[in-house]
Amino acid sequence: QLQFVESGGGLVQPGGSLRLSCTGSGFTLAYNAIGWFRQAPGKEREGVSCINSSGGHTDYADSVKGRFTISRDNAKNTVYLQMNSLKPEDTAIYYCAADVTLQAMCDMTREKYAYWGRGTQVTVSS
Repeated sequence: QLQFVESGGGLVQPGGSLRLSCTGSGFTLAYNAIGWFRQAPGKEREGVSCINSSGGHTDYADSVKGRFTISRDNAKNTVYLQMNSLKPEDTAIYYCAADVTLQAMCDMTREKYAYWGRGTQVTVSS
């Protein structure tokens, strides 16, 4: 079954950092833009960041700009999300997925994405 596996979540204090990883299981992600999304309890799943297949274009939600950095290592079939200066409002389950439209640039239109993983929990609390 084609899907992604997310890892790296955990409990961290406000102001702390985490690095999330997203690896394709049975899926070579080198040809796709990859997006990170998150879903907090009682809220809709929202886009956090995306990166195109080459890594030359990235985009971020306004709420995480300047704090989160997305990157990819196609040789390792992995996309990363470095999260710094974490806030309690960043608490959510974080998911990654592939943009199956194969466009040159990326965006965080949820309907374009498939092969969702089970997510990794990020909790920011003192």
